[in-house]
Amino acid sequence: MNEPMSAAETSKASFASMSDDDFRSHAQQWLAASVVGEYAELKGRGGPGDEEVGFDVRVAWELELGRAGWIGLGWPESHGGRGASVNQQIIWAEEYTRAQAPARVNHMGENLLGPTLIEYGTPAQCERFLPGILNGTERWCQGYSEPNAGSDLANVQTKAVLTPSSNASDAAAHAQWVLNGQKVWTSLAHVSHWCFIVARTEAGSSRHKGLSFLLVAMDQPGVETRIIRQITGGGEFNETFFTDAVTPADMIVGAPGEGWRVAMGLLGFERGISTLAQQVGFERELEGAIELARQHGKLDHPVIRQRLVKAHTGLQLMRWNALRSMGAGVPGPEASIGKLFWGTWHSDLGELIVDIMGASALIGDHLPYELSLEQKLFLFTRSDTIYGGSNEIQRNVLGERVLGLPKEPS
Repeated sequence: MNEPMSAAETSKASFASMSDDDFRSHAQQWLAASVVGEYAELKGRGGPGDEEVGFDVRVAWELELGRAGWIGLGWPESHGGRGASVNQQIIWAEEYTRAQAPARVNHMGENLLGPTLIEYGTPAQCERFLPGILNGTERWCQGYSEPNAGSDLANVQTKAVLTPSSNASDAAAHAQWVLNGQKVWTSLAHVSHWCFIVARTEAGSSRHKGLSFLLVAMDQPGVETRIIRQITGGGEFNETFFTDAVTPADMIVGAPGEGWRVAMGLLGFERGISTLAQQVGFERELEGAIELARQHGKLDHPVIRQRLVKAHTGLQLMRWNALRSMGAGVPGPEASIGKLFWGTWHSDLGELIVDIMGASALIGDHLPYELSLEQKLFLFTRSDTIYGGSNEIQRNVLGERVLGLPKEPS
C-alpha cells in the first residue's frame, strides 16, 4: 500500500492518472487519519433534518477538506479541480460515508454553483468565486423559490433593476443591480456568504422570459433572513427579504434575460453527479433500516422483507440511472427522472422505518421535543416529493419536454 500523500501534495496532484484502486486506497488512508477527535465524535451527523448539529465543527471540517484538496474533485483542473473521473467521485462518496465523516456545509457552492460558473460564467467570475468554494471559505445558498413561485419557478416576482453609475467616466465599473423581493426555503441562508438568485430584470416580462441569474452578497444592508422552524426541530430553512439590496452589474451569469437557461442548467447539475453522494447516504439509511428490522424481530416478516428488498432494488436503479445520465454531458430535462424517483423512494423509506419501529416510533427520546434520528428522517422525508420541484412538476417536465406531450391545461 502506498504512503498517503501529504496535504500539500494532495492539493496539487491530479487524480486523472490514478487508478480507481489506488484512488480508493488513498481516500481511505486520508479519511482514517483525518476523521478523528471532534470530527469523529459527530459520526456523520448533520444530514437532512439534522443540519444544525455540530455546524461550527463542520465548518472547520470544510476548511480541512479545502486544504487537502478534496473539494471540487470532478471539476476540470483548469478551474482548480482535480480531474477525478465519475468512478473516482463515486468512490470518494462511498468512502466518505463509510468513514462517518461530518456532513458537508456547502453543497450549494461545490455541486451547484461551481459547475454552473464553469459552464456559463465568465473567466472573471470563475477567478473570483471558485477559489473560495475550493478552499471552504465561502458558502452559498440558493435564491429560487418564492411564496408564489415554488415548483412553478417561472412565476418569480423578485425584481432587479440595473442602475447606472453617477460617474459618467466610469459608468460600467460602478453600475449595479438593485434587488427587491422575497425568497423562501433558502437553505442555510443565515450562515451563507453569497446567494445565487433568479430575478426578473425586464419590466413587464412574464414566465420564463425576462429573468436573470445574479450573484448577491448576503452580508449587506437590505438583506434579511428569518429562520423557518421545521417539524424536525431544525431551522436550516429561511425566508430571505431583499430591500434595495445591491450587487455589481457584472455579477450576472449569462446575459440579461438568460436566467431561465442558466437556472435550468444548474438544476441539471443538481440532478446529476451530486446525487451520487446522496445515494451513498441513502445506502447507509437503508442499512440502518435493515438493522432496525433485525432488532425488532421483523427481518423475516414477509411484508417488511419484501419492502426492504424493493428499497434495495430501487437504490441500485437510482445509481445506474445517475451513471447513465451523466454520460450525456450537461444534464437536460431527462434529469427529472432521477428527482422523481429518489424523492418517492426516500419518502417510502421513511414510512418503512416507522412501520418497522411500530409504536415506539411515536415516542420521543425525551421531553420537551427530542427526536431520534429515525424520527427526524421520517419527518424530513415528507418533503422529499415537494422540494426541488414537486413530483407533479417533474412529471410535467418529462411529459412535455422529453416525451413531447401536450402541455397541461392552465
